[in-house]
Amino acid sequence: MVFKRLLGSPGVGGPSVDTVLEPGPVRPGGTLAGQVRLVGGDTAFDVEQVALELVARVRDGEDGGKGVAVPFERFAIGGGFRLDEGEARTVPFGVTLPWETPVTELDGRELDVRLGVRTELAVAGTQTPETPETLETPEAPEAPEAPEAPEAGNDPDPDLDPLGVGPLPAQEAILGAFRQLGYGLRSAGLEHGRIGGTGQRLPFHQEIGLTPAPSYADRVEEIALTFLTHPGGIDVVLEADKRGGGNAGGDDTGHDALSRFTVGHDDARDWATEVDGWVRELVEHREAYGSDSAYGHGGPHSSGPGIG
Repeated sequence: MVFKRLLGSPGVGGPSVDTVLEPGPVRPGGTLAGQVRLVGGDTAFDVEQVALELVARVRDGEDGGKGVAVPFERFAIGGGFRLDEGEARTVPFGVTLPWETPVTELDGRELDVRLGVRTELAVAGTQTPETPETLETPEAPEAPEAPEAPEAGNDPDPDLDPLGVGPLPAQEAILGAFRQLGYGLRSAGLEHGRIGGTGQRLPFHQEIGLTPAPSYADRVEEIALTFLTHPGGIDVVLEADKRGGGNAGGDDTGHDALSRFTVGHDDARDWATEVDGWVRELVEHREAYGSDSAYGHGGPHSSGPGIG
């Protein structure tokens, strides 16, 4: 079996692929629905598998700020049929997004977070130097020969269908509380690595950077917020970037402080009071004991007990 990723131009005489997602954003843990529309090419193909791959563009310190494409979930949605010459066939799908899927929009505002859906076909056949596979596309970025081991790449991929993801109600409530307290949205990117001491499953996490409220402006430079969502609730990870060269705990390393709080999906709380208490606990703990004693963090984006 030859596995080949189909891009926008799969090759002369090859089948065409058009993936159509249902309109509107989906939520983490929710159902992504749509259909893959195939039209046969100049010859028939035995399609062994139709698959969808979720891809995120993740910041990397060595990529010049462009980010690298990281596949983070894969779904087999169909296959086992023959696509005849010129035949039109639709493969409907409904797949469940990972709970940790990052959000791409807040309050209708698009964030600088790029997620996409890549469609791939596994086609039965052989490939020899004398008889190249019909779906071969030499000018396309290098693709894996087998579906089980996709590699990240730093090439722009115009053939990804953009994926919009909105926040869960609890995420929206927490972000609304930060806004109510005077915090501002500075950034929202994807970072490589896992946060130590958590059940994080994806190889990256979303970091939402917030400018501090006036009451903390002289004590922290930024509050970084990460949601690690799972079926039972949300782990809210807060990180305080220190302002200045030291703090009351005598720590001059420039390390950040990090703390974690857990909420349920259906919790009804006074979120403004709750969030204010989280930040106060985070900042006061760091100032009292030094940032190295903070939860699960040995330094900013370290490979030790913190983010690695």
